[in-house]
Amino acid sequence: MSGAPFEPRALLAGSRLGVLATLRSDGRPQLSPVMPFYDRDADVLYVSMTEGRAKTANLRRDPRAALEVTSPDGRAWATAEGTAVLTGPGVDPRGPEVEALVDYYRRAAGEHPDWDEYRAVMVADRRVLMSMAVDHVYGEMLG
Repeated sequence: MSGAPFEPRALLAGSRLGVLATLRSDGRPQLSPVMPFYDRDADVLYVSMTEGRAKTANLRRDPRAALEVTSPDGRAWATAEGTAVLTGPGVDPRGPEVEALVDYYRRAAGEHPDWDEYRAVMVADRRVLMSMAVDHVYGEMLG
């Protein structure tokens, strides 16, 4: 390494696999592997999830969440904490809930080969978009 200071937000921005922590009704953490997208300019994390899953139900009850990512070699990690907002699921493939998922996909992965198919799947799968404004970030690079 060049000796540059470790930037947890840079690790968040470069990671496409993380672990989302939500709170169960009894207060215990519930952990889910997810594929996050971090908008560094807006300081917001996005995750697409399915209605009816534990993480979605937990966030509807208590929107506090944390997301941790690690570097590919496991020698650095970053955790972002914040309050989640859920959008969806949508019932109209052209409705605002599905358009939010289209925007998320474009920003995270680029253009989809068949947007009509993508929109239909988002409705059929009851997909929900989590947006989490990042309140606090911390992490470490291990020596």
